[in-house]
Amino acid sequence: MRITITWPSGEATAELRDTPSARAVWDALPVESRAQTWGDEVYFDIGIDLDLEPDATDVVDAGAVCYWPPGSAMAVPFGPTPVSRGDECRLASAATVLGQLVGDARTVATVGSGDTVRVERAEPAG
Repeated sequence: MRITITWPSGEATAELRDTPSARAVWDALPVESRAQTWGDEVYFDIGIDLDLEPDATDVVDAGAVCYWPPGSAMAVPFGPTPVSRGDECRLASAATVLGQLVGDARTVATVGSGDTVRVERAEPAG
């Protein structure tokens, strides 16, 4: 399952895992929201409520596409956040990893707080 994330100054593609949460997000697409930033992380409400999956974590790889329950949000860290230790990508609390950006994680660094972000399927359902 491949998705496209677009914003006024760019776009990124991500590959979603085959998990219940990723499928639920896929089924809810397309979504459009206003971005917020927190250190080197972009996040935005995607309008669905999901429970954490058993492998949820707060430390992820740069470019991980995550579902963060407190904000009903998709979160995409690309570097350190205010709670990181060193260069790690640490979210404010545990999140479910939905997938991974394809290519350079810093692509999303051009998303500004308040930008309109759209997430849609990059391939047909199947």
